[in-house]
Amino acid sequence: MGKGRLEAFSDGVIAIIITIMVLELKVPDGHTLEALRPLAAKFSAYTMSFVYVGIYWNNHHHLLHTVKRVDGWIMWANMNLLFWLSLVPIGTGWIGETGAAPWPTVLYACMLFMCGVSWLLLQRAIIRADRENSQLARAIGSDWKGKMSGVGYAFSVGLAFVDTRISVAIFVALAIVWLIPDRRISRAVEPESD
Repeated sequence: MGKGRLEAFSDGVIAIIITIMVLELKVPDGHTLEALRPLAAKFSAYTMSFVYVGIYWNNHHHLLHTVKRVDGWIMWANMNLLFWLSLVPIGTGWIGETGAAPWPTVLYACMLFMCGVSWLLLQRAIIRADRENSQLARAIGSDWKGKMSGVGYAFSVGLAFVDTRISVAIFVALAIVWLIPDRRISRAVEPESD
């Protein structure tokens, strides 16, 4: 299978995930700005999740530029990532509905942690397929962002029982870290200039 088909399938799944999330937002009851108040927690959760799904979509696009050939490991690692991303609407709905109560926040943190693990597995599958010629391996190096994110999500699971605001702050901070454009992969795949 060519990487174009893999990317198109992934794009479609991610588009459906975003569509499902936005359909959970309901029209407010009333015609004043006060009618928006009950939707604040849901909208905040939606915004955070939209940003996270967008980050994965954007980085997935760049990641697939490094793929030379698609094998079964890459296909299954990609499906694993899409599985965990497909749970984002459920986590978003629950954390938004409850205003970030402890157990919904734990679920959300676990979901983000598993998305991160799945991302790392997809990277490993791509590196494995390319063997010693892996542009991706050269680009990510020690992958401090990936490791830092995993540690952050793991801490956010336990901290949700202390104060969910700390966990939410970790989610926001890690999203900001990944929002900052990461040129590692782009530089690795750009043709070298003379």
